[in-house]
Amino acid sequence: MIVLSAPAVAQDNEYAAPLTELANGQLREIAQNPVLVAAIVAQNAQTAGYDAARIDSLDKQWRAEVNAADKPLISATLGTEASAFLASAQADSAGLFTEIFATDALGLNVAQSTVTSDYWQGDEDKFSQTFSVGADAVFLGEVELDESTQTYQSQVSITITDPATGQPIGSITAGIDLSLL
Repeated sequence: MIVLSAPAVAQDNEYAAPLTELANGQLREIAQNPVLVAAIVAQNAQTAGYDAARIDSLDKQWRAEVNAADKPLISATLGTEASAFLASAQADSAGLFTEIFATDALGLNVAQSTVTSDYWQGDEDKFSQTFSVGADAVFLGEVELDESTQTYQSQVSITITDPATGQPIGSITAGIDLSLL
């Protein structure tokens, strides 16, 4: 895994340069959408007092809902304007983005283009190596073969900032089909 801050030089990943360019261009543009920023700010106000037990409970609920018929938490999250925006951004990418999801300041999902396997990203590098690092952080995940599609993919994550203050408010991660770079 590669963590880059704004002036950092890419390491031994042939995709690092184009992925970093994508992160600082197209993904950063998506991350600054007013609908998405407003959703993150609103959720940060709601979740500011959540403790580890509450976060764990929500994550367990989400994981249980993934394969269940009744999905109240997942449906509520996917049913937002911010999730619709991310789904549209994914659809408009002509397959480049395989998924897009954004989190709040705790690493809890705020919006996503498709259902994620879990609700809390706060224990994963895609969150801890962006939000905790600061406004210009870029995190590149491992290059992995997607067995179902036989394509190589990587996740790219950046910090989302409040345009008014420049302060980190969350993170955004996009799955990238590397054959389309």
